[in-house]
Amino acid sequence: MRLTTKGRFAVTAMIDLALRQGNGPVTLAAISQRQRISLSYLEQLFGKLRRHELVESTRGPGGGYTLARTAGDITVADIIVSVDEPMDATQCGGKENCLGEAGRCMTHDLWATLNQRMVDFLASVSLQKLVDEQLAKGLQIEDKPVLRRAISTQPVIKPIRVNAPNSVFALGNVFAKS
Repeated sequence: MRLTTKGRFAVTAMIDLALRQGNGPVTLAAISQRQRISLSYLEQLFGKLRRHELVESTRGPGGGYTLARTAGDITVADIIVSVDEPMDATQCGGKENCLGEAGRCMTHDLWATLNQRMVDFLASVSLQKLVDEQLAKGLQIEDKPVLRRAISTQPVIKPIRVNAPNSVFALGNVFAKS
């Protein structure tokens, strides 16, 4: 099995969400900022997580995502499977045709057993356990989500209005009237 960034980012984002959902729905922009994960990538991952009913979305101002079930009822295996992360160490995808028509390779049972152990292990780790580990390490959760103002702190510089002709013809008209 090769755990790619898709699975790693999904688990990381779900831990972040579970840690902070007590303050209300958590925005993907906030998770993106804290975890340094692309917002568009998070949108794709959370679409899959929502379809697998691991998260729920709330639209509008104050909206965001919350867990659809308790953190204790969600396992790492649930998260990884929901984002289409393959958990297979065999070359044949478990179809037992590693060598084509010649059948299985000599190590097929080894890799199939490894697959099962990985799935069993990831299914034994709950999201709540990962949240508790982060809190035990001293992670501090802010009381209110950090909101970035859309309004700039720089003063608005108004353009200088010049009351002058804007073309050669307008300039000629000014002199013709004099």
